Order: sequence, then C-alpha cells, then structure tokens
Amino acid sequence: EVWSPGQDAYLEVSSCSNCEDFQARRMQLRFKDRDGKNRFCQTLNGSGVALPRLFAALIENHQQPDGSIRIPEKLQPYFGASEIR
Repeated sequence: EVWSPGQDAYLEVSSCSNCEDFQARRMQLRFKDRDGKNRFCQTLNGSGVALPRLFAALIENHQQPDGSIRIPEKLQPYFGASEIR
C-alpha cells in the first residue's frame, strides 16, 4: 500500500494471497505425492503492480514547492536522478 494525500487514504498497489488448495479444488488441479497419492496443489494468487498509483503517490508525497519531484534515495539508482524537473 501507498499513502495518497489526495485520497487521504492508503491505496493498494499490489496483493498476494495464499489460497492454499481452494482454487485447486475448483479446478480439480492435483499432483501425485512421493507415495503416489493424488493431492490438491497449493496455489498463490497475486496481482501485478498498479504503476499509475505508485507514480501518483510518488508525485503527491515528494513534490516540492517549485514543482520538482524529489526522488527518494532508495529509488534514485533506478531513476538515474535525484529529482524530476
């Protein structure tokens, strides 16, 4: 989640859930264990990253009075800059 001052709330940007065997039972998705017994698989459910929300939060939280955006130190190697003008 990221803080969005414009929404005055935290917004979800990604999720990952351990569905255990719920989805596998619905799909009848099985595997054979070492003893040859059929078992239901364990599944994970994950979403991609909501990049527009991430960028909006970055701008909202790091925009400077002159309109530039200060890039957090940990993100600077990926941006290749310390600010956006």
